[in-house]
Amino acid sequence: QVQLAESGGGSVQVGGSLRLSCATSGYSASTYYMGWFRQAPGKERVAVAAIDTSGYRRFYTVSVNGRFTISKDNANNTLSLQMNSLKPEDTAMYYCAAGSQGSYGGPVTSRYDYWGQGTQVTVSS
Repeated sequence: QVQLAESGGGSVQVGGSLRLSCATSGYSASTYYMGWFRQAPGKERVAVAAIDTSGYRRFYTVSVNGRFTISKDNANNTLSLQMNSLKPEDTAMYYCAAGSQGSYGGPVTSRYDYWGQGTQVTVSS
């Protein structure tokens, strides 16, 4: 059974950093592409960053490009998101997701088959 579990969320001030982690089980991470999505209250869930099965091809939404870094450790079946220079608009519930419909899912939510429960990130000014 595929399971994803996020950790590392919390409350930080503007300009601070957080590192989110997603522990996976029930499958080999090298065969799944993965991504981080976020959902703010009253808004739809949107892609933040995505990475292909090999860990080389990456996507970042424009608003986080240059501040966030996604990485995938296939040996340890973990996905990470390093978030620097955090802004109030980054406040949301963050979810990791995994899919196997090819080698890369990009920002398309429907291409992801498995989701974690989420971890809250709150950035205050």
